[in-house]
Amino acid sequence: MVKLQIDGKPVEVIEGTTIFKAAEQAGVPIPHFCFHPAFAPEGSCRLCLVEIDGFPKLELSCSTVVRAGMKVSTQSPSVREARRSVLEFLLAEHPLDCPICDKAGECKLQDYYQDYGLTESLFREFKEKRDKKVKIGGKLILDRERCILCRRCVRFLSEITKTHELGVFERGIRTEISTYEEELVDNNYSGNLVDLCPVGAITDVEFRFKTRPWFLVRGESICPLCGRGCNIYIDYHPGFPRVPGTAKVYRIRPRTNESVNGHWICDFGRYGFVSRQQMNRCHKLIWNKADEKTELSWEKVLILFGERIQSLRESQRTDKIALVLTSWLTNEELYLAKKIFKDDLNAGKIFFADPRAGEGDGFLLRAERSPNSRGAQEIGFELKPARIETLSQGSEILIIFGGYLAEVFSLSELRKAFENIPAKVLVTSHLNGLESLVDFVLPSAFTTEKSGSWTNADSRIQRFTAVAPACGDIRSEARILTDLARELKLNDAFYGRLTDTAAIFKELENDIPFFRTET
Repeated sequence: MVKLQIDGKPVEVIEGTTIFKAAEQAGVPIPHFCFHPAFAPEGSCRLCLVEIDGFPKLELSCSTVVRAGMKVSTQSPSVREARRSVLEFLLAEHPLDCPICDKAGECKLQDYYQDYGLTESLFREFKEKRDKKVKIGGKLILDRERCILCRRCVRFLSEITKTHELGVFERGIRTEISTYEEELVDNNYSGNLVDLCPVGAITDVEFRFKTRPWFLVRGESICPLCGRGCNIYIDYHPGFPRVPGTAKVYRIRPRTNESVNGHWICDFGRYGFVSRQQMNRCHKLIWNKADEKTELSWEKVLILFGERIQSLRESQRTDKIALVLTSWLTNEELYLAKKIFKDDLNAGKIFFADPRAGEGDGFLLRAERSPNSRGAQEIGFELKPARIETLSQGSEILIIFGGYLAEVFSLSELRKAFENIPAKVLVTSHLNGLESLVDFVLPSAFTTEKSGSWTNADSRIQRFTAVAPACGDIRSEARILTDLARELKLNDAFYGRLTDTAAIFKELENDIPFFRTET
């Protein structure tokens, strides 16, 4: 271990640590543009300069390794003057786009100017005019006037994706970021360039001019679109109090977790999550009776639903219950489904219907398009795929979680198979045509609207909490299942203490040893 002082504060770090990292561990912020923990230090922005006793000049904290007895100053007059000079040079050619820039409010150049600048520029020359709207990717726009040449984007495509679509061209004041021979940035991680850019030079057409960052609420969650379980931030507008249903998710950003996704997320998750969150949502209870859609209350539907199951239970014909689950359900919801339908009711048929497998990319995106297949297996399910002929044969009640049956089979096939099933219930967050083939449609929560946990493909259990409030009649599947168990009066002592997802997970831990090793 190496001992040193940073701004008079004693610090002890591992040998080989840079001053920047040592300061970070000590809680001392050092401004920077080009540095990123996923890349090797480059030192091109010159903003992280610090003063070291005994050194003849200021040194780069991002690339200077600590030595025993070092005394480092990050806020001395010479350091602050150096940072002010760097910012002055950057702002000399930087456009005054803050009122219309998507990065305004979370821009490092704005923040550092407030901390170290606030001086009138000495430059009186006209600013260089550059291209303001250069398409460099399917969803990426480059503004060359805003670019400060930190090279983060170039290094990401060189060191992380290794696709090398961007480079630094020309020299001196003509230096610019560009693609090679007009080839666009075309890889499954291009959206990370927007997150990497510290000044809004690279913007996302899906977010561009849509809203302001300070209007958004940030929540932490897990991406459900594949078995990786990348950690994400969900930025959403909470809507307007007088207009129900106006809350909206605007963007998804990566949340650092070195054990799962590092600093990145794939474009499939980034853009697919937003579109899935808002597309064809199911907000109301539906009773398809006599060819008319009739709205009803949760209390009434649970009574009707419970009576059908209770009649089979009393006549010892619960083997006539067919259940279709999905690995999009949380560990807590799958555990409840197992306790109710497998252990208590001894349902005859339990199947799974999940999105079709896609292609993995060998980096983060996995082929399986469900977040909790591993969790379902650990809870005790076989993940038997739904078969249409077996599903309808002898079934008197069909209960479906999720709308993925309509992705596996055509609606005409399902309509024919469902004809001989007397009672059919669909619990879903989205409408895709399957709702027209059942008797009851129960609106369920999407990932952003509920809490729980998933087990990713690497057997890592990850918890998440509700980010945005649900609207309409929406309830989480966990609440629907516990309410059903209480309606059926199944082991009141057990289901009565399952008041929230934390209580359900506690029972899950006690019951299944695997879930005691949460990571």
